Amino acid sequence: MKEYTVGSLFAGVGGICLGFQNAKNKNAHYKLLWANEIDDYACATYKNNFKHELLQGDIKLVLHPELATSDEERKYYEGLNDIILKEPIDILNGGFPCQAFSIAGEQKGFEDERGNLFLNIIDLIEMLGKKFYKPRVLFLENVKNLQAHDNGRTYRVIKEKLEGCGYKIFEKVLNTMEYSDLPQNRERIYIIGLSDERDIELFDIYNKDVLSNLYKHKTSEERVDDIKKVINYDLSKEKAEKYYYTKERYPNYFVSLEEFKNSEKENRINLDEQIDEMYQFYQCRRGMYVRKNKSGVCPTLTANMGTGGHNVPLIKVNDGIRKLTPTETFKLQGFPVGNGYKLPEEFNGKKYPDSQLYKQAGNAVSVPVITTLSEEILKILEKNDNT
Repeated sequence: MKEYTVGSLFAGVGGICLGFQNAKNKNAHYKLLWANEIDDYACATYKNNFKHELLQGDIKLVLHPELATSDEERKYYEGLNDIILKEPIDILNGGFPCQAFSIAGEQKGFEDERGNLFLNIIDLIEMLGKKFYKPRVLFLENVKNLQAHDNGRTYRVIKEKLEGCGYKIFEKVLNTMEYSDLPQNRERIYIIGLSDERDIELFDIYNKDVLSNLYKHKTSEERVDDIKKVINYDLSKEKAEKYYYTKERYPNYFVSLEEFKNSEKENRINLDEQIDEMYQFYQCRRGMYVRKNKSGVCPTLTANMGTGGHNVPLIKVNDGIRKLTPTETFKLQGFPVGNGYKLPEEFNGKKYPDSQLYKQAGNAVSVPVITTLSEEILKILEKNDNT
């Protein structure tokens, strides 16, 4: 079986890695050599689920150990540098940090240090090119707003730098709910770079006809079936009380008419009245009003779900109103929790915090979309190599 090697930057909890790992056909598959991630909590989740090398730390120091501030740190990063440049890779992937470009953030772009992390991708491509050869394929994912950020100038710079490395760049914004069975409204840009002329000629993934074949036409009944697969409606308040919204814990979210009349509030929220349908997703927006997601699926999961953000999806279940559990958010991204993928239970001897799991799910990619695209890439590579 033909094997194509993969390296992964900004790996998070392994969504892109898992997508590539799942992609295969009867003649070819991908082999994950290494992944890089800096966040300690995300690394714990990643190590819980993958056996290949995880380069834990700042990618800038992985590529340039000489910038380390101590001998101990320099030796550590020299070891990681040896691994990342040990052998060539066929595919370099990465969901480089999106906070600098996201409409959910301040949109500082390259002025934000996280925005400049993209330049490490260019750095690694050039290093691999000097020592071996440049990766044959680039696969990058980011927020939809990347294309529009700074009136298009940000993406123009990114594309020019990738093209300067010798790649033909293709990009497309795809919605998770349209190209997978996952009931989540999540638009992301998927950037594919190819360096081989024959691969470029064969590339048709983003053609209208191909995308039409990949498109998922779902009825409302099918959506409900998909929702039942990721939401645990058997979970009870007795077993998971901390996820439930009650008047005792959130008095401002259960305001009666009488209480409202005797208050100075401009808007009345009563979750019991306003969240009234099963198999639907709601949000309490900025603590001012309740909104049902019009698409009939979960709204885009965000990283601030567990850190005080106001975009926490809420659902009606048999015994009340609750937010999604960490397991459910991971399943909404296509991670097979309980079926080959395991969330960590401890970190440094303490219970693993839900807030970190919510953050990880919000930052993650939709695994089945990655699998679909990487399988299409695999067809191109195999066809080229067999002709």
